[in-house]
Amino acid sequence: MRRMREGEPMINFTVGPVQSSQTVLNIGAEQVPYFRTNEFSEIMLENEALMKKFTNAKEDARVVFMTGSGTASMEASIVNFFDERDKILVINGGSFGQRFVDLCELYQLNYTQIKLEVGQALTSEQLAQYDNQGFTGFLVNIHETSTGVHYDIDIISEFCQKNNIFLVVDAISSFLADKIDISGSKIDVMITGSQKALACPPGVSVIVLSKKAVDRLEDYPSKCMYLNLKSALKNGERGQTPFTPAVGILRQIHARLKEIEANGGVDVEIARVKELAEDFRNKIKDLPFEITSESMSNAVTPLHPTACSAYEIFLTLKDEYGIWVCPNGGELADKIMRVGHIGALSCKDNDILIAALKDLQSRGII
Repeated sequence: MRRMREGEPMINFTVGPVQSSQTVLNIGAEQVPYFRTNEFSEIMLENEALMKKFTNAKEDARVVFMTGSGTASMEASIVNFFDERDKILVINGGSFGQRFVDLCELYQLNYTQIKLEVGQALTSEQLAQYDNQGFTGFLVNIHETSTGVHYDIDIISEFCQKNNIFLVVDAISSFLADKIDISGSKIDVMITGSQKALACPPGVSVIVLSKKAVDRLEDYPSKCMYLNLKSALKNGERGQTPFTPAVGILRQIHARLKEIEANGGVDVEIARVKELAEDFRNKIKDLPFEITSESMSNAVTPLHPTACSAYEIFLTLKDEYGIWVCPNGGELADKIMRVGHIGALSCKDNDILIAALKDLQSRGII
C-alpha cells in the first residue's frame, strides 16, 4: 500500500474533533460577525428549536449553548442543579464517568459511584441494589467514550422514574449517533458538544433542559457567574447569551443542524452513522483485534490489538499513513484504541483505514 506523502490531507477517525462538511468549513473561513443583532438572535432561536426537535424535547424545554467544551456543561449541570441537600448516584465506567465523580468531589456533594470494569455494560440488577435509598440525582455518560460502552437508557430511565430521581445524561458523543428521546426517557438534562457528531469545531457545548429542570433552577441558588444557567436562559429568551459566545461555531452549528434537517432529519443521520459503524465492524473481523465493549454506540468501535501496542498503531497510522484513530491515555494507552464513525466520513474512508491496517499486518507490525 502507498503510504502518506507530505502535504496530503489526513483522514480523521477520532471521536472529536471530527471531519466537517464543506458547508461548515466554508463558514469557518468567513469573518466573524457582530452578534448583538436580530440576525444572530434568529440563528440562535432556530438552533434551540432544532435541538429540541432532534432530541424529542417538549415545547416547554429550553436549550443553553455554552461557550466551553463538554466539561463546562458537565460542571454547569453539577453546580446549578445539586447541593448539600442531594444524594447522587454516578455511573463510573471510564475517564468521563470519573470526571463526574471529580466534579462531585470538587463541590463536596454527597455521592455514590457504581464503578464498572472496562467495557462492562450496566444492568438493571446492579441498579436495583440502589432502590429506595433516598437518591435525588443520577449522573451518567450514556456513551462512555473512553471505553466505547453505550449504557441502556431504558433501564436507567425506569430506575430514575421509580425512585423519583433527577436524571442528567451526558450524550456528548452519542447525540446524532444513537437515538436520544428526552421526553420518552424522562431525561431532565442532556449535554452534547459541537465537536462530536455535530461535526463542528470544538468550543461549544449544548445543554437541553426539560421543564422540570428549568423549574428546579429556582430552588438552587446561583454559585457561579459564567456557568449560571438561569442567566443563560434569561438571555436565551431573546436569542442571546450573557457573555461573548463562540459566534463562528454557533453559526456553523446552525448550518449543520439545517443540513441534517434538509437530509431527512435526525433518524436519517443516525442511520448513516450506524451504517458506517456496521461496515467497519464487518471489515475488521479478519484482523487481529478484539472489540472490548459489551454494549456499543454507533459512534465508535473500541479495539484491543492482540499482538502489539494500541498506541504504537495510533502513531504509525498518523505518521506514515495520514490516518488519525483515537488513542487512549493512562493504563489503557497500550490496550485500547478507538475508531470513530461520526463526522463527514464514508464507507470508502473505512476501506482506506482497513487497507492501512492490512498493510501494517503484512509488515509484521500488528
